[in-house]
Amino acid sequence: MRLKRILVLGASMVALALITTSCGSTGGPSSSAKGTIRIASFNFSESIILAHIYGDALKNKGYTITYRDKLGNREIVEPSLENGLIDLYAGYAATDLNFADKRQGVALEAGTDAAANVQKINARLSSKGIKALDASPAVDQNAFAVTKAEADQYHLTKLSDLTPSVASQWTLGGPPECPQRPFCQPGLEQTYGLKFKGFKSLDTGGPLTFAALKQGSINIGLVFSSDGGITANNFVVLEDDKHLQQADNIVPLIRTDVLNSEITTLLNSIDAKLNTPDLTAMNKSADVDKQDPIDLATTWVKNHGF
Repeated sequence: MRLKRILVLGASMVALALITTSCGSTGGPSSSAKGTIRIASFNFSESIILAHIYGDALKNKGYTITYRDKLGNREIVEPSLENGLIDLYAGYAATDLNFADKRQGVALEAGTDAAANVQKINARLSSKGIKALDASPAVDQNAFAVTKAEADQYHLTKLSDLTPSVASQWTLGGPPECPQRPFCQPGLEQTYGLKFKGFKSLDTGGPLTFAALKQGSINIGLVFSSDGGITANNFVVLEDDKHLQQADNIVPLIRTDVLNSEITTLLNSIDAKLNTPDLTAMNKSADVDKQDPIDLATTWVKNHGF
């Protein structure tokens, strides 16, 4: 499970009650023959962008949309969907599956196949009136980045391009738990045969890791694949061509009591057109260039014919 979204379980009713007081915006007229859909987002820009992409497209089909932006973390948002307090949010296939598994007290089953993760989410949540639709090619998961200079020097585009001899001279940077986590240092060793000269404890794909890469105190660092800072700093994310990471593709989770064939077709069509480069570019515009995530979503919807 990607570190950014590992959460302590057990949301309280007090946390859920935030929904009744959270600020929402309406994306359509006060009433609609097609009904109202309540869309929530987590408290970061990418989630807001995705929520408004779905919402704007649905509004253009005649639905009334109510947003619950920055509702909170997954331990608030996912149970809110189960309890019928919201209708839709943009999830992440591996993380949502792991979260459902933890809540149900079963073994974590997320893997590297996004479609399989979605199928398992539906097996866990169908009895709760929730359906996960098609997973998008767009993904936001753990990844490993290098500077463009390092990528050019060693002809790196994917992790398997990094040879053990080069890695043995390099320092890996990542969160403090990286040396123990199977998707981090042990996974790089077992899956790709990479043993690094050293490890530098930093943050989880945050400013410390970015600064260390730029300053050269590390050669490769753990980042998040759709982080806008990647393009802003001209870093190169190395493709995980041997599938070390769990598939955290974007996937809409929606209550079945508001779902119909039109909504299913529309959301699946949107997800088919979402991709990681576009998501990364929008994240950069929001987080680095400080553009409004809602405006970015509106532009994407218009440009893609929704």
